Amino acid sequence: MAAVETESAPLTLESLPTDPLLLILSFLDYRDLINCCYVSRRLSQLSSHDPLWRRHCKKYWLISEEEKTQKNQCWKSLFIDTYSDVGRYIDHYAAIKKAWDDLKKYLEPRCPRMVLSLKEGAREEDLDAVEAQIGCKLPDDYRCSYRIHNGQKLVVPGLLGSMALSNHYRSEDLLDVDTAAGGFQQRQGLKYCLPLTFCIHTGLSQYIAVEAAEGRNKNEVFYQCPDQMARNPAAIDMFIIGATFTDWFTSYVNNVVSGGFPIIRDQIFRYVHDAECVATTGDITVSVSTSFLPELSSVHPPHYFFTYRIRIEMSKDALPEKACQLDSRYWRITNAKGDVEEVQGPGVVGEFPIISPGRVYEYTSCTTFSTTSGYMEGYYTFHFLYFKDKIFNVAIPRFHMACPTFRVSIARLIFIEYLLGAGENAVNDIIKISAFRDVMYSMATVVNNTVLHIWKLLRE
Repeated sequence: MAAVETESAPLTLESLPTDPLLLILSFLDYRDLINCCYVSRRLSQLSSHDPLWRRHCKKYWLISEEEKTQKNQCWKSLFIDTYSDVGRYIDHYAAIKKAWDDLKKYLEPRCPRMVLSLKEGAREEDLDAVEAQIGCKLPDDYRCSYRIHNGQKLVVPGLLGSMALSNHYRSEDLLDVDTAAGGFQQRQGLKYCLPLTFCIHTGLSQYIAVEAAEGRNKNEVFYQCPDQMARNPAAIDMFIIGATFTDWFTSYVNNVVSGGFPIIRDQIFRYVHDAECVATTGDITVSVSTSFLPELSSVHPPHYFFTYRIRIEMSKDALPEKACQLDSRYWRITNAKGDVEEVQGPGVVGEFPIISPGRVYEYTSCTTFSTTSGYMEGYYTFHFLYFKDKIFNVAIPRFHMACPTFRVSIARLIFIEYLLGAGENAVNDIIKISAFRDVMYSMATVVNNTVLHIWKLLRE
């Protein structure tokens, strides 16, 4: 009997089952899903399957189920509507939006006035107008953030953190885009830099470089630090705070919402606490947080200012007779060169606190280094209230302080390159040039011996 040959039908897209196709489509990005709409009628229908767009709405726009219900739209419509509004920021929106959402959620019960100071988001046309005004393009992640919130009202405390010492106070507001545009810099030393923050007490601002100029990288965020030895307003060193706006903003928010920056009296204080900076002696625990103050620091001359906040706490389980009073302090301060300074004195910041079970005493003080980093350690001497002749020491853990990465002004680098290229006659040459005279007088004594030494080594 002859075998009956049957010819199988060719496999086509139309003949494939729906479920496997939907599974395949679920792995595609939104761009590929849109492209599928133009391949065939069936793929167009399948790529419009609403659950496929749920993942993209959550991934790119952070749209929740509650928001979808409130807006009474399908997932695909939500995606398309949001994309038509902020689609140019799709690579930044989720990270920036999450940071804002996390920050507001954390601050609302703790600093409600700060949250109320936030402004509504700017419009695209507002941001376009600012670009036309300053003659430069704003970074997309900066624009994205300002679409969500256009900075804050100029209030105290500011959103970008505070710092308080006995004779110094700083609180930085996040500027709205119009105010920032008014402070856009065209002068030498800060060319193409836009202020992000402002402190009404110190005049301090953090800047973002909207163009690469004068040795700065595009989109870099920094504190300016005038070169006090150059006598040249264009000589401005920089403490680098972030490589991009996103890097700068999200890292700050992470420090706040993780509790890394404490909230004290409705203000965010930019103290950094190292979990290892804790020491316990008997029933007393000492912990330390530190902060760098750029507004009181300089690279030239080298002067780096730090503040530290110390918390002294007695265990609530300690016996009542363990109550004691602090008599004196001892510090051993070491800079990056290994130079050691010892300091001893009565009390702390003019006080002699009493510590009893469950009680906490906190105080703030400061120190300076001529190097970019250093550390401190020491002990407090206490006496018991009920046994006044019995004294004991409580260890202060070693805590390190380091300034942010900094970049020397291009004006200083050009000057030093000139000296290195000119050799032994450089100093006399520069004195003869009136345009460099002021710079020369302030810097020659610092670099002359070094330059001559290097020149002689090169000549040999």
